[in-house]
Amino acid sequence: MTEAERVDCTDCFALPGPDNTRVVYVKTGGGIGETWHTSDCPALAITQINMEEGSKRVREQDAWARGVFPAGHERLRKAAAAMPAGTAAQPFGDALSELVQAQADTTGIVVLHRWAEILERHFPPELPDPDRTTE
Repeated sequence: MTEAERVDCTDCFALPGPDNTRVVYVKTGGGIGETWHTSDCPALAITQINMEEGSKRVREQDAWARGVFPAGHERLRKAAAAMPAGTAAQPFGDALSELVQAQADTTGIVVLHRWAEILERHFPPELPDPDRTTE
């Protein structure tokens, strides 16, 4: 676990303590920062408002996406199914359609091993030709 770099609040100059609030964040460029605030600090109030607004935006975006996703996925599925069999683009359409379905089936992200399974199925590695002699 990396050590958090303490950044003093320029409004309240609070120090770590049981009566103060600690805000921890990922710093731009990497690393972890922490800032301590008193309960009546204006910067803490602004931080809390911004976090609540961000959370509200995420919930609204999620609700919108859940509403439009099924129809968009169906259009993708139909477009992939309409590709003529044996064309160079067919494996791409099939893999994309399956990956989108895998994403729809999860509440988070499609994990790496699931991606690998799908890609291996649609783009299998070229196996050596047993009839070809190696020199």
